[in-house]
Amino acid sequence: MDVAIVGAGPVGGALALAIAEADLDVVALDGRQRGDTQRGDRSLAISHGGRLIFERIGVWARLAATAHAVTPITTIDVSQAGGFGVATLTAAEQGVPALGYVISYRALQAAIDEALARTRTDVRYGSVVTAVHGTPVHAEVLLANAPAPLAARLAVVADGIGTTVDGVSRERIDYGQVALVAKVATRAPHAGVAYERFTATGPVALLPEGDRYGLVWTMTPAAAERALALPNDHFLAELSHHFGARRADFSGVQERRTFPLALEYARAATAKRCVLVGNAAQALHPIAGQGFNLGLRDAFELSQAINAAARDELGSHAMLASFAARRRVDRYAGIAFTHGLARLFALDTAFVRWPRGIALSLLDAIPAAKRAFTRAMLFGLS
Repeated sequence: MDVAIVGAGPVGGALALAIAEADLDVVALDGRQRGDTQRGDRSLAISHGGRLIFERIGVWARLAATAHAVTPITTIDVSQAGGFGVATLTAAEQGVPALGYVISYRALQAAIDEALARTRTDVRYGSVVTAVHGTPVHAEVLLANAPAPLAARLAVVADGIGTTVDGVSRERIDYGQVALVAKVATRAPHAGVAYERFTATGPVALLPEGDRYGLVWTMTPAAAERALALPNDHFLAELSHHFGARRADFSGVQERRTFPLALEYARAATAKRCVLVGNAAQALHPIAGQGFNLGLRDAFELSQAINAAARDELGSHAMLASFAARRRVDRYAGIAFTHGLARLFALDTAFVRWPRGIALSLLDAIPAAKRAFTRAMLFGLS
């Protein structure tokens, strides 16, 4: 076997499709059963750069043709509560059809599964991987209930949970907060406008999704437990008060739930005969919606390295070192950017509100700065 991909979700599946036409023996191992997403439908935020990747691997057209699966974001409104400073980013300024899109996880997974079925990639559903070991000549992928490990020149861990890999240590920073997510209706149409609002308790985001908004509200676990128990009208009143004047026409809420917020990342995303991509390499704070896009860029850059390598070089130290070097700036910039924003905007004193307001005002007023910032959000820093 040349390449074994652990996980055929959106990131692992994208990688498998990007190398499907190479003259390689590729197996994708996925713990879910065929046709199952392993989780309920949820939303993913992708940038324009993410759309270009999906176009190149042949899944965007099918995804975009699926009813209610894709909602464009044409404008992003960034502000802070209790202080001055607003920045407005638009697709028109960047010359792109949309800055990003909110897409259905389930529809995306279905599009990837369908595309993979048309390739010669060996997709093995119901394959639970327990660990990956590296040797000088191949990686050994251990599977539950399998009599022997699977050997491959290169193992790629893209399962989103960071399957145990020899030589890879992980760091975790718990933010001590949770994200309350929900679907929120408004009286006026969203018109493709997304909001990122920085408040005393942390960021609040509204992402256009179908005919309503997807809400991501950062708060303490105790506050989240209370918010989950509120009647709908009381919850909407508190959201309106907390969010402020940028948007206050909330008229309905559904599907409230919470999840803990943490930064978790592999100190090195490569090991002997193995590389980690997507959430297996780094799971970021959802602020600014960078995590999934960073994972997609991991997968696409790795596919370029695999397609360019001679078969005997797959998984070699030289190949993996070169890949890691090319991804280093984008990867650590993404980690530092989201972690820095989460920490900076968690502080709510006049000492930091004024510099934040000045920074937002300058970003909005200086076209070159806005252009550079937005391009980095769309395409990364690689």
